[in-house]
Amino acid sequence: MTEAPAGAVIRTQGLSKHYGSIRALNDLDLEVQPGEIFGFLGPNGAGKSTMIRTLLGYLSPSAGRGWVLGLDIASESVEIRRRVGYLPGGIALYDSLTGMQCLDYLSDLQDTDPVRRPELIERLQMPERDLKRRVRDYSRGMRQKIGVIQALQHDPELAILDEPTEGLDPLMQQSFYSLLEDLRHEGRTIFMSSHNLYEVERVCDRVAIIRAGHLMALQKVEELTARRRRRVALRWRGAAPDLSEVPGLADMEVRGDRMTLTILGDVAPFVRAIASPALEDLTIEPARLEEAFLEYYADENGADS
Repeated sequence: MTEAPAGAVIRTQGLSKHYGSIRALNDLDLEVQPGEIFGFLGPNGAGKSTMIRTLLGYLSPSAGRGWVLGLDIASESVEIRRRVGYLPGGIALYDSLTGMQCLDYLSDLQDTDPVRRPELIERLQMPERDLKRRVRDYSRGMRQKIGVIQALQHDPELAILDEPTEGLDPLMQQSFYSLLEDLRHEGRTIFMSSHNLYEVERVCDRVAIIRAGHLMALQKVEELTARRRRRVALRWRGAAPDLSEVPGLADMEVRGDRMTLTILGDVAPFVRAIASPALEDLTIEPARLEEAFLEYYADENGADS
């Protein structure tokens, strides 16, 4: 057994996965710390699912190394899969089994005790009558609930979730976000792959942005959004003042007592400049993770598909 790096729940060093000329992952270095919710962002085809399957040992890396819970992904993948909770994207279930039979079977297969199952069933609103139905009769949302329950029912110290809210209605999404926050408070670690920027911004502590297998950014969510553009609208009592010398402003338009502009980064110089009793109204749109994400994907040919 190789000696694992201390501290990080997930760690990769130069991790790469190639399919001939297709480079799905390219020299990825990242660390996921205990007790954080870590978002792994990218559109379809960026390499998110390849990364997850490589971490779990379903795929062998072409180069580099990785550790999950201190275990080597190349030589100790069976133990990794036993200890980790995993929700694959587009989970496939056994249609001939009932929901409860699926949960029992997957728990037995993993050789774990489903200590958290009752709580998850209650929070995700899967009543007994639904659990007794065969999976073939389930809606997409009900299948996703079973997927989430099976990933978390053994109370894993690390859960790896691929598009976890896909198919869940808005109320169930909110229940899921609340569940994740509780798990974090209990010291569990969540690695969550998603293309839903709202939910990543809503629940994640840090986020990695991947593009065509390359790691483009790895930062706290607030650090990514802090430097993003903010649209601002102002209304003055009387004529609008001249803000042309204020640093970090762009796209300024003035129409009588009304002004619109864009703040590029720090808002402090702008706030100091507009401190005046003549200011009647002010609206600042919050910076969004979506803008940071699109910035990393924009080039002269448009975004990657």
